Amino acid sequence: MANFILVHGSFHGAWNWHKVVPLLEKAGHRTMALDMPGHGLDHSPLHSVSLADCVQTIISAIDSTDEKAILVAHSRNGMVISQVAELRPHKIDHLIYLAAYLIPNGKCMMDYGKLDTESLVYQNILPKVSGRRIEKAIELFKNPFLRTLIGLIIPTTQKVHHLQASSFKEALYHDCPDEITELAKVLITAEPNFPGFETMRLTEKNYGRIPKTYIECLQDRAVTLELQRKMQRDSPCDAVYQLDSSHSPFFSMPQVLVDLLVKSISHPSAQE
Repeated sequence: MANFILVHGSFHGAWNWHKVVPLLEKAGHRTMALDMPGHGLDHSPLHSVSLADCVQTIISAIDSTDEKAILVAHSRNGMVISQVAELRPHKIDHLIYLAAYLIPNGKCMMDYGKLDTESLVYQNILPKVSGRRIEKAIELFKNPFLRTLIGLIIPTTQKVHHLQASSFKEALYHDCPDEITELAKVLITAEPNFPGFETMRLTEKNYGRIPKTYIECLQDRAVTLELQRKMQRDSPCDAVYQLDSSHSPFFSMPQVLVDLLVKSISHPSAQE
């Protein structure tokens, strides 16, 4: 029996695993789906959420049990499980990145996000921000004093972003049942800006020692396949699998995804 901790991506919550959790449990595995701060049933003010807050949410879940965990992260929050692994390497058996941001030491998520201009999420984020402003923010966030100052002077409305509802289906769920898009219109939330600009602090001694699997989504229009593969080139994983799916296989093909999650921890060095 494995102990899976499931971490959603941008705009979602633990609810995005509602088809996956019962299938993993039916297969005999312990499963916990988490809400990141400000998402789902967690009502933390989104504008003040930091990377450290997201990391602490997962650490609290890991520390609540004596079992080692398998962390599965979707999309944006791949960066979070990487940072958790650095802090709790002795409590983690495996890291699984599902079309997720796989960010190396010294870089931030937006160092990669800014490259994905073909992404329908990138194109439909509000408020709109130019590439030049993103570059400037990345540089400013490297300075602790300026990072604190930014937090004090920027209006709350500019500390979060959201995805235009008109893009949900095409950007996230094009191979999913229509009711998923309708569910998302009710449950999707905004996303805090600052975690995406915070620098990863990873070492080979801690983060580097944990087996890692990357699961590509071949039809992904949110985190494009080109970016997924660039991140893997920069941060190679022990195993790589593919799903012929959109960005949301937990909705479009949950059983196939569950089978692959189980397979990935049984064959940690596979390449398919």
